[in-house]
Amino acid sequence: MPDLPATAPAGTPTADDPAPRDLAPPGPDPRDSAPPGPAPRDPALSGSAAWAALGAAGHLARVYRDGDVRRGIDTDGLATVLATADARWSIPATLSAAVQLATALPVLATGTGPAVERALTRTLSGTATLALAATDTTAGTDLTALRTEAAVDDTGVTVTGGKEWITNATTAESLLVLARHRPGRHFASFTWVLVPADAPGVAVRPARSALYAGAGAGHVSFDGVRLGREHVVGRVGFGLPAFARHIAVERLAGALWGVALCRRVLADTRHRLTGREHQEGTLWSRGHVRQRFAAALVRVQELHALTERAAPAVAGHYDLRAAATLKAAAGTTVPYVLGECAHLWGAAGFADGGLQEVRAQAALFGIGGGTTEVVLETVAEEAERVLDGLRREILAP
Repeated sequence: MPDLPATAPAGTPTADDPAPRDLAPPGPDPRDSAPPGPAPRDPALSGSAAWAALGAAGHLARVYRDGDVRRGIDTDGLATVLATADARWSIPATLSAAVQLATALPVLATGTGPAVERALTRTLSGTATLALAATDTTAGTDLTALRTEAAVDDTGVTVTGGKEWITNATTAESLLVLARHRPGRHFASFTWVLVPADAPGVAVRPARSALYAGAGAGHVSFDGVRLGREHVVGRVGFGLPAFARHIAVERLAGALWGVALCRRVLADTRHRLTGREHQEGTLWSRGHVRQRFAAALVRVQELHALTERAAPAVAGHYDLRAAATLKAAAGTTVPYVLGECAHLWGAAGFADGGLQEVRAQAALFGIGGGTTEVVLETVAEEAERVLDGLRREILAP
């Protein structure tokens, strides 16, 4: 597929996107008061159009304390906005928002200067989208091996290399690029650079993925892209430490979103089961069906309880062990719950946009932001601390 040059209103909805609609402030789930049934959704809306709608309604700022990205995440605000996106749009569109809210904007906010402030303002208002370009042509879980380079000098920076499977790549006005400024795997060898998508030398091609086209997924190449020094984000050499802090929040966002997604799918599945006739009753009246559903419901409650407990440590202190635990839990719970629900939907699950398609999209929960196996290694390294936290006083005889 030929390279497609990125153009300047790329962060705004295109002519092919449905017009963004104003969103009322999130309130109680309509299913809690209305007759049971699926909530109105628009799964065809692209991630960039969904982002613009959230921004126009003023919902993006509520994710951060006092509406200020630099003050950190407001967990309740993040959970509410993700639940809103999940209830109204597709998994790809919600992913587009989640990456920007939890990681891209907070990392961008570690920088200063006119270029950073302009991108921060435009993205937070929903006027533009921002792509987090960390994953390289090398294995995504081995960031210290990435090959994209940033040659930094007194007057500017030159970016050369490529990034693959980047969310928002085809819609972003700017790309936040993690690049190495010196050889070696040392954690201080990497720096963030804010690259305008229409800068000379930038080429974007869509990823060949029908499952994630709505997220603007794509591959990006940088052919000697020369930028002013103001496009270096944060201090040179602090790229990986900044990423490590904010990937923790992305993992929290994944768990919060996972709970909302599972809750929605379980509610829709129960509605179907209670309304589908079977022999003298409905599918819901079958004991084995109810037990299978209940087992999935228990798993969601476990993920919810774990998220509630770990959220303060992750949002307030960037606790990497707690974040890894949440990532591992969401990475196993979400595919399990959606797999069970897809089974209970029967043949209807294979319809276009049905539960089998949603199930395939949700496999990302075990991959994006660090695979389940990688984060379990982090949990294992902290095993002694985890076990100590579970200790109870042993009473004398």
